[in-house]
Amino acid sequence: MKLYLDPGHGGNDPGAQGNGLNEKNVTLDIALKLRSILLNQYEGVEVKMSRTTDITKSLSARTSEANNWGADFYLSIHINSGGGQGYEDYIYSGLSDSSTTAHYQDLIHAEVMKLNSLQDRGQKKANFHVLRESNMPALLTENGFIDNAHDAALMKLSSWRQNVAQGHANGLARAFNLKRKAADPGTGTLYKVIAGSFQSRENADERVTYLSAKGIDSFVNTVTINGQTWYRVQAGAYTSRENAEDRLDELKQVGITDAFIMTE
Repeated sequence: MKLYLDPGHGGNDPGAQGNGLNEKNVTLDIALKLRSILLNQYEGVEVKMSRTTDITKSLSARTSEANNWGADFYLSIHINSGGGQGYEDYIYSGLSDSSTTAHYQDLIHAEVMKLNSLQDRGQKKANFHVLRESNMPALLTENGFIDNAHDAALMKLSSWRQNVAQGHANGLARAFNLKRKAADPGTGTLYKVIAGSFQSRENADERVTYLSAKGIDSFVNTVTINGQTWYRVQAGAYTSRENAEDRLDELKQVGITDAFIMTE
């Protein structure tokens, strides 16, 4: 699956602004996290990004690049503004509800909403350039309102941006039947590094924020054990036990003494 991943705005176009945030920075961070998840965890995925740094790039340059590359899907990441609150996504207004693109929208919308802690504003259609001029199925997501205090507070959390990226990844995996990378030959084992397990979501988010400050990407997984909800901070998943042990040592070096390895 060839994904053209487009973090909205950039360079001299900051996008929406509010609460000390610029849309271009939030969208880029979510997109980079999403690329990392897809390339590290799934087979057969190629990702081309419209930008990986804070550069200016026209809308026509983005869609032309995606079309010339022959992308299978165009995903544009945005942040909203204008006095509302919550998450919504868009496909091209000329498409029917029974189109392949609409089906992809259904799947991705459902998965993103599971993890983003935002109000659901629904699935919509619009005549946006990137949706109209892309030759492949395309989706534009609006991940909260930058001028809303609740949404903006979430945007400032690395853990929230990681969860939004994970939600998009989960949706893409369902839409394109992506296959998780194989583990050690013959073992089928995946080694997950858990940097703490908490009964409080707030404590888990704080751990993710701390790890981000130390240069370690992580995200929160919610699991239910004997009817009790636990929030696990995952800081990597590896097919090699040795690589997992290396990450575990890295966590201990930054003071995470309750980290452990789970096998799946």
